[in-house]
Amino acid sequence: MIDLGIEKMLVIGAVALIVIGPEKLPRVARTVGTLLGKAQRYVADVKAEVNRSIELEELKKMKDTVETAARDVESSIRTGAGEFEKQWTEATSIAGEAGTLEAPPSYPEYRHPKKKWRVKQGATPNWYKARNGIRTKALSGAARVARYRPQKFN
Repeated sequence: MIDLGIEKMLVIGAVALIVIGPEKLPRVARTVGTLLGKAQRYVADVKAEVNRSIELEELKKMKDTVETAARDVESSIRTGAGEFEKQWTEATSIAGEAGTLEAPPSYPEYRHPKKKWRVKQGATPNWYKARNGIRTKALSGAARVARYRPQKFN
């Protein structure tokens, strides 16, 4: 690529100032800048398109490999299923002839670990205890003495 240093840029600017003139130089510089910007955008678009096409080709190759692997797995499963069916028919025919098919094991029924939850729900509610004068809270010794101490009359 062209190596543009500061010295070369100064020489190009001086030549452009002499050839084009100071009146037209800003307009020409603006036009050159827009043309360079368009060229850079075009190059970037071409690069992006090339990258997309490369990625698309890679994805197609990957898709083909996955499809072949899936076909291989499917064929191996089908051959394995045929062998399993053959073994199953042999095993059931032998067991049917002998008449000794075992029953599956039985398991005990599930039981919830909280045994007395109905008793807790059936406890006497606090509003009933309060209505009938049943104590719901324990008093400490000092609180009991203070509550039941005889009143002093003045």
